[in-house]
Amino acid sequence: MIEAESIEDHNGLRSDGRRALELRQIRVRMGVFGQADGSAYIEHGNTKVLATVYGPHQPRGSSGRSSSKVTKGIVNCQYSMAVFSLSSGERKRKPRGDRKSQERSLQLKHAMEAIIHLELYPRSQINIYVEVLQVDGSDYCASVNAATLALIDAGIPIKNYAVGCTITLVNTPTVEEEDKTLGTGVLDANYVEECAPGVTLSVVALPDSDNLSKDGLIVVAQGAGQRLHLSHLESLKKRVLYGCQDIKTILDNAVRHYLTEQSLPSLFHVTSD
Repeated sequence: MIEAESIEDHNGLRSDGRRALELRQIRVRMGVFGQADGSAYIEHGNTKVLATVYGPHQPRGSSGRSSSKVTKGIVNCQYSMAVFSLSSGERKRKPRGDRKSQERSLQLKHAMEAIIHLELYPRSQINIYVEVLQVDGSDYCASVNAATLALIDAGIPIKNYAVGCTITLVNTPTVEEEDKTLGTGVLDANYVEECAPGVTLSVVALPDSDNLSKDGLIVVAQGAGQRLHLSHLESLKKRVLYGCQDIKTILDNAVRHYLTEQSLPSLFHVTSD
């Protein structure tokens, strides 16, 4: 078991040198997969995710047979993890189709349906594929951010960014120190922090306007045998929304730079005669 002392040192820093509300370095690339209608690659520290978007196109299979009655577009999401993605060096036996992948696919589908203008695509289907290439914590939230960027690259109108960020409440092993840690949390958890005794909340902010709002949230909880008292939920949500706002700024700057580069390529690619 990973002890809480390994999460923070005596200087109040976490194991990777960050403070409690400090995000890992986020790297973004868009348009990385030419065969897809839209694609994006994102890194949250050592967590690496690739997302691709195909469509909109005519639904196939059972969805296609019932598409005449559908007034909005259909979103199909597939979340999978590469067999070499685990940071422990182990190989994942089943990259897709297991219980975790199915749950993540459904959660990703709900997030994407909340931001896409599906009324613009009646009798159409949009396929979103997310592949986690390397896992070092917060992989679901990184997948949401990558899928949002891939939708933008595909030119599919969205209401706003779906922004994912994790917050981890690390419980100390002693009862005397428990009250000091309750109600606090660390943002953007890495793998060590997610495996420590405590609870990790993966929060996806789904704003209805330009401002991130707590009215539209998807909260996914995971923990190492720990329970979270509801009295601490509001303070944790308030903290994680600050992280979502910072991540949204990073994603928005990356999108603006990419779109400027696409519209004015001569300014970014200078050729010599």
